[in-house]
Amino acid sequence: MAQPLVQHCANLLKRHKIEIVDLKCIDLTGYLHHISLPVHPQLLQKLVTEGVGFDGSSYGFSRVENSDMVLIPDLSTAVLDPFRTAPTLSFYANIFLTDADRTPFSQDGRALARRAEEMLRKAIGVDTSLWGPEFEFYIFSHVKFDTRTSASFYEVTHAEEFFKNAYHAANPFDVYDDFRDEASALLKRFGISVKYHHHETGERGQQEIETHFTGLLATADNIVTTKYALFNFARQKDLFITFMPKPMYHQAGNGMHLHMYLTRGGKNAFYKKGEYGNVNELGRYFIGGMLKHGPALSAFTNPSTNSYKRLVPGFEAPVALTYGTGNRASAIRIPKYVSNPEETRFEYRPPDATANPYLCLSAMLLAGIDGVLNKVDPVKEGYGPFDRNIIDETSLGHVHFLPRNLEEALDALAADQEFLKRGNVFSQELIDQWVSLKEKEIRSIGTMPHPFEFKLYFNL
Repeated sequence: MAQPLVQHCANLLKRHKIEIVDLKCIDLTGYLHHISLPVHPQLLQKLVTEGVGFDGSSYGFSRVENSDMVLIPDLSTAVLDPFRTAPTLSFYANIFLTDADRTPFSQDGRALARRAEEMLRKAIGVDTSLWGPEFEFYIFSHVKFDTRTSASFYEVTHAEEFFKNAYHAANPFDVYDDFRDEASALLKRFGISVKYHHHETGERGQQEIETHFTGLLATADNIVTTKYALFNFARQKDLFITFMPKPMYHQAGNGMHLHMYLTRGGKNAFYKKGEYGNVNELGRYFIGGMLKHGPALSAFTNPSTNSYKRLVPGFEAPVALTYGTGNRASAIRIPKYVSNPEETRFEYRPPDATANPYLCLSAMLLAGIDGVLNKVDPVKEGYGPFDRNIIDETSLGHVHFLPRNLEEALDALAADQEFLKRGNVFSQELIDQWVSLKEKEIRSIGTMPHPFEFKLYFNL
């Protein structure tokens, strides 16, 4: 660890009279975990050199010879945590094995993201990838849900009820504009820059916050941080938020659209004036790779059973493996409104926030790299471009679609995963463990009676 960074963090401990150092990381499915350590004079150096031991199997990782692992803070992620009563300095932590060499754990999402970024540079000679996520979520004033042997229910109470599309609704009907203002200021304290926020389409309190572009690892960290900040802020306001892809019947779903582009020599590597969408051959091949591997990608970009209640035709759901400049039913959209050549990009619309962001972004990057290396031309492969609403067409035999459920997504992953293992970015152990966890979710939900089944069949 660079000594100036150690000294910087030591200064933060002293200047802010820090009492607690907090190490955070997510488990394989994306849940956030943390461990807190009271400050003492040798703590920082001890954390950097020795770390903190924990049981990795409890985080859902596949078992290795010894499930004991070590968390070591990434000092570059230091931030004051406003949600702790005691002055707390928070870090994201990297996961290492307990061998003599302190080998990075291959299933650690942050380590995997760094391997994906390195593969990008080696494979196609660009500097970096830049990502801009859109966070869609609902705000409810009260929530109840439970699942037991003899009972299963959910109930949400919402302060808003529009009777038409609520996109960009204005106050006073937009009840939570102040919430978004305050949340944006809060995210700035975490080092996350908000591009804009607004009311989304959903008529019962759906919101959107979009953030500026950062690198892959930083973006994945920021996704975790944004969810952490919004969950905590809502709790302070006695409100409830959810990023669930489809929390309500007949209401718009929550996506996490991801805008992205590559840079070379500090310049946008996708731009070519006059081409379709001003996207050059490199960009088209990258798009081709993502669409080609779209079904397998779904296992990481849309990894919940609830994801596929959103990914159905209607509600602007991006279900078609196509691309275009104005078709929101397509998986990939090239924004028409971009006027700055350095922001030429595309938007991958299927992902949602149930994804593990490190795995999701890395898988997308590897799919694009595969498209570039194998020159997958999306035009020749029939992926577009389409600017019309293809969902309204009567004949769609020439168009491929995303999986209809999580089981189909896992089947697609089983048939198409070699692109993920390029450069050992994804290990076979991680893929197998991921499939095992998701199959367990499918079985659990598949055997649980649904309340609507009582309505259909109880008196039949």
